[in-house]
Amino acid sequence: MAKNRIVVGLSGGVDSSVAALLLVEQGHEVHGVFMKNWEDSLETGYCSAAEDLEDARSVCDTLGIPLHQVNFTVEYQERVFRYFLDEYRRGRTPNPDILCNTEIKFRAFLDHARRLGAGRIATGHYARLEQRDGRQHLLKGRDPDKDQSYFLYGLDQSQVAGALFPVGDFHKHEVRARAARAGLVTHAKKDSTGICFIGERPFREFLNRFLPVQPGPIRTPDGALLGEHAGLMFHTIGQRQGLGIGGRRDGGGAPWYVADKELESNTLIVVQGHDHPALFHRRLRASQLRWVAGQPPRAPMRYQAKIRYRQRDQACELETLDARGATIQFLEPQRAITPGQSIVFYLADECLGGGVIEAAWD
Repeated sequence: MAKNRIVVGLSGGVDSSVAALLLVEQGHEVHGVFMKNWEDSLETGYCSAAEDLEDARSVCDTLGIPLHQVNFTVEYQERVFRYFLDEYRRGRTPNPDILCNTEIKFRAFLDHARRLGAGRIATGHYARLEQRDGRQHLLKGRDPDKDQSYFLYGLDQSQVAGALFPVGDFHKHEVRARAARAGLVTHAKKDSTGICFIGERPFREFLNRFLPVQPGPIRTPDGALLGEHAGLMFHTIGQRQGLGIGGRRDGGGAPWYVADKELESNTLIVVQGHDHPALFHRRLRASQLRWVAGQPPRAPMRYQAKIRYRQRDQACELETLDARGATIQFLEPQRAITPGQSIVFYLADECLGGGVIEAAWD
């Protein structure tokens, strides 16, 4: 095995392009791999895989490195998309990007890269790794606006030991500048959004292809009927848009927000006002815990945590920890804690791990 051979997952975006550029400049033997994980032969207008592949090929031509293609469609369906649909059936709001990293990019892709003779893989994630105390520590990216450690909390020591994050020490504007100076076609390309590997598309239309629509009542916490929802799967805690109900005179015309979903009665519970007390909770229960170190931190102990990607770190205490999960109490009440989403724990800049939110209460 060539110890300095590194395989870069090229998505056709600027971040992975610059990851490859930096490794080439450092003198490594670099190979690019473009992953296809979603079959879009029956769809038109949504998936940009063909364009992304052409951009990845152009980057490899510019850098003078080979490009391989690999199809992980079966693995994605079995390990990620099945879970995605099961969570929506349960009335929850999953985050497939996290499982996509754990099961596809840093498992299936890592295994494939090793078959190509690589010692490590590299991606365009904004995160950093630091080796000390005999293990790898996962740290936030230098750019606070682009840090992606939240999506990587599920990685274990064997996965991070085989990974590199070359752009983790850079800010986004620096990455684009490096790409422009190198003449990479991706230097001004818009960042991708949407579901991991599936891309941007009308969400309701997409879910309707896989799950039956089950309309039901929209009610207030005291039982007042306000209207009908198209399906619990189309709504998430804290959501304002798309409810189809206006303000009421007794609420001063304030907008409505989703506060709860009652699966048994197929009822959507809504409240008026962005800061309604029903939207705030101080405690939550999390399961499916994963720890980057391979073992959990101490409990009880003070940490910081995020319950969504763009949130600032929130002070919390890991109250209880056992084989079934953990109970967490926040210093301040948190708005719109959402079952199915992930809570991720930090100690300063280090990402410790996290789990899937099951329930929240005061």
